[in-house]
Amino acid sequence: MTDALSPPSPSLSTPGADVAATRWLAVGSLLALLVLCMAWELWLAPLRPGGSWLFLKALPLAFALVGLLKHRMYTYRWVSLLVWLYFTEGVVRAWSDTAPGRWLALAEVALCLLLFAACAAHVRWRQRAARRQG
Repeated sequence: MTDALSPPSPSLSTPGADVAATRWLAVGSLLALLVLCMAWELWLAPLRPGGSWLFLKALPLAFALVGLLKHRMYTYRWVSLLVWLYFTEGVVRAWSDTAPGRWLALAEVALCLLLFAACAAHVRWRQRAARRQG
């Protein structure tokens, strides 16, 4: 038994390789989605020439990035719900837009699916690891 002042053992404080991999996959796909959303609406295929205010849709993703980098379990949970809004936008624009917007929309859909899978796996495996430890 350890007292409150002693540091935890390394095996208890470090996450498993699967948890760490899902964390970096979630951070990477979220960052890619954030960059895609901004580049899409400002330079690549904006709704209006010169860019549109729709690039502000990336703002919630920026807040989520901070939470993921700080290992906040709550952030992983709400990001797994928020991502479906971006998925829906991607599906609608892939169906109704022309190239290059259609290809950007399909990239958005793929990144959303990857982000959701990474967040869901991260939450599940992190909870499983916590149950095993204590």
